[in-house]
Amino acid sequence: MTNREKYIHVFEKYVPTEFSPMLADLLLKSNVRFKVVKGRKSKLGDFRMGQLADKPIITVNGDLNPYAFLITSLHEFAHYHTFVRFGNRVFPHGEEWKDAFRILLLPIISSGHLPKDIEHALTASLVNTKASSCSDLNLSRALHRYDKTSSIEFKLEEIPKNTTFALNKRQFVKLAKRRTRYECQEVSSGKIYLVHALAIVIKIEENGE
Repeated sequence: MTNREKYIHVFEKYVPTEFSPMLADLLLKSNVRFKVVKGRKSKLGDFRMGQLADKPIITVNGDLNPYAFLITSLHEFAHYHTFVRFGNRVFPHGEEWKDAFRILLLPIISSGHLPKDIEHALTASLVNTKASSCSDLNLSRALHRYDKTSSIEFKLEEIPKNTTFALNKRQFVKLAKRRTRYECQEVSSGKIYLVHALAIVIKIEENGE
């Protein structure tokens, strides 16, 4: 089995099979290490420059749904390509990175293998590429539709105002909306926090029921 076949076989565990050869080819052409890691709440993936003689490294959360894993991987490969061309002379999510990301997105958008909602969201994102899929609400909503969630899990924007919910083992009450986030009051402390509209929460009760 060739290295390309090995990479395709591995990537098939994380992305739709139609796209695993693309990621395998990107990895073969890149002087970078690619690691699948445990899910992190703070980020979906990252790109880091290596220490001294070490290769740069890309990490992607292994618990992402197949389409989120694919797009996050391309996001990080775009960082690598930008680094190869410009080093540290440009902003991490500046125009140079946006151009690199768009180039990687175009083949998957035109492939005909994406669900239409994700295809449309990605097409729209080409006009104003965001630093992360979470910042692009239309894309984030489309990607979240393919997450595996339990019957008691909801996106924060789906539950009514004044509903009590659990997030990261803490209880909150949903309050007013501020652009892409909601004010939420922690039950134990009374403190107000801003929580992303698409955060996955566990609904506990609705006031007045």
